[in-house]
Amino acid sequence: MNNNSTIRVFARESLSGNWLNAVLAYLIIIGIVSVISTLQVITWVILGSLTYGLYLYYIVLIREKAGDFNLLFKAFSFSGKNLGLFGKTLGAYLLMSLYIFLWSLLLIVPGIIAAYSYRMTFYLLIDNPDIGVSEALRQSKEMMYGYKSKLFCLDLSFIGWALLCILTLGIGILWLTPYMITSQTIFYEELRNKHGLTYKSKDEKVDNNEEIDSKVDKIVE
Repeated sequence: MNNNSTIRVFARESLSGNWLNAVLAYLIIIGIVSVISTLQVITWVILGSLTYGLYLYYIVLIREKAGDFNLLFKAFSFSGKNLGLFGKTLGAYLLMSLYIFLWSLLLIVPGIIAAYSYRMTFYLLIDNPDIGVSEALRQSKEMMYGYKSKLFCLDLSFIGWALLCILTLGIGILWLTPYMITSQTIFYEELRNKHGLTYKSKDEKVDNNEEIDSKVDKIVE
């Protein structure tokens, strides 16, 4: 697996020419959350779907170098059993929050470890729409085994950028957050490749390991 510096380079490469759309996608989600933040119940109900949509946007941005703002609301689909995709993303968000909360009761550190264990849950739901919430959580925990500290270090590597955001009165966060999400998504892609997992595209399984690897090799060179 590539080091964090290479992942960040790959993130900047993926964002090249797409910075504006990436920032707008993040702004749309933040705008919605800000509007409904006074209604905590509604926030909890739709935050899972918004997270799914935002991650989906960045996955498509990385894989296809293009993004569609309609993807941000892909999870607001109620067709099928148990409220469809909306119900699944709601269940994933609530179950993740519950597990992290319960681990946090022990101490802060176990809570942080749990948060990193389940970090890939929504990505797995995106790439494997047929699996259930519990299975996605289990696969995320399994996928992150041995890699939680690496992702933690990747997050820490942005601390300098975060300090610069303070100097810009918070405006810089509009660029920093897309940069961080893109890097996290690339981290997922590399983990997926390492575990030999595939993702579904147009109702068929596709393995794009070679495509991702070739992009990384090109950047390294």
